[in-house]
Amino acid sequence: MEVHVLASGSDGNCTVIKNDDEAVMVDAGYNCKTLCHLMELEGIDPGCIKAVLVTHEHTDHVSSIRVLNNKFGYPVYTTPATFDAFDHGNAKLNPIVRGSTFEVCGMTVRSLPTSHDAVEPTAYSFTADGKTVSIITDTGILTKPCQDALRVSDLAILEANYDNQMLSDNPLYPPALKSRIRSDMGHLCNTDSGKFVAETLTPRNRKLFLAHLSRKNNTPDLARETVSRMSGIPRFKIDCLEYKGDTRTVKF
Repeated sequence: MEVHVLASGSDGNCTVIKNDDEAVMVDAGYNCKTLCHLMELEGIDPGCIKAVLVTHEHTDHVSSIRVLNNKFGYPVYTTPATFDAFDHGNAKLNPIVRGSTFEVCGMTVRSLPTSHDAVEPTAYSFTADGKTVSIITDTGILTKPCQDALRVSDLAILEANYDNQMLSDNPLYPPALKSRIRSDMGHLCNTDSGKFVAETLTPRNRKLFLAHLSRKNNTPDLARETVSRMSGIPRFKIDCLEYKGDTRTVKF
């Protein structure tokens, strides 16, 4: 498997998981032109993508679904309630149920319920050839299915959205917004991410990628340092995107 993190954060989110000659896209939260450019940089042929899996309906996860469908005809996998909550144009829905397991592109995919202020927010875990990749973002708490998925993941893409002190000190965020972010229906902070990483450590050599970092309430250095300190994982073994337009490829 190859995992290509094309975008991760409030500006937009998109990850492509390739298995042999086929791939799925998880979320499509940048405009279509930008996503196509990022795929080109990563050497991804848009024709190999067979589906877009949507985690939830917020704009930074679905903004280019309609245009991508018009251009490439990608079907959408998500719950019917989520599908009805955003502009998908005439995209075809392959309905899923949260907590279910299904097959796509030779991978077994588990949908994992998350806790976020969306209709039916979902994370995904992909398994092929004995390797497992989990993408878990946009959740105020880590549900038990998500914790279980972390334990068996060879690559965990886990949210570390904000630093507590930076959010507290941010004069541009009103108290109500800060409370929403910190709530059980909001996002994971660096400290919570580090705690969950520590609690789900197993003997397998798991790769860790921190995702959905806030550009206003976090920094890559703070996120890596906090998670490293709390989990005992060396800082240099924790990766994340450094800036807008940055991308990463992880191969197994």
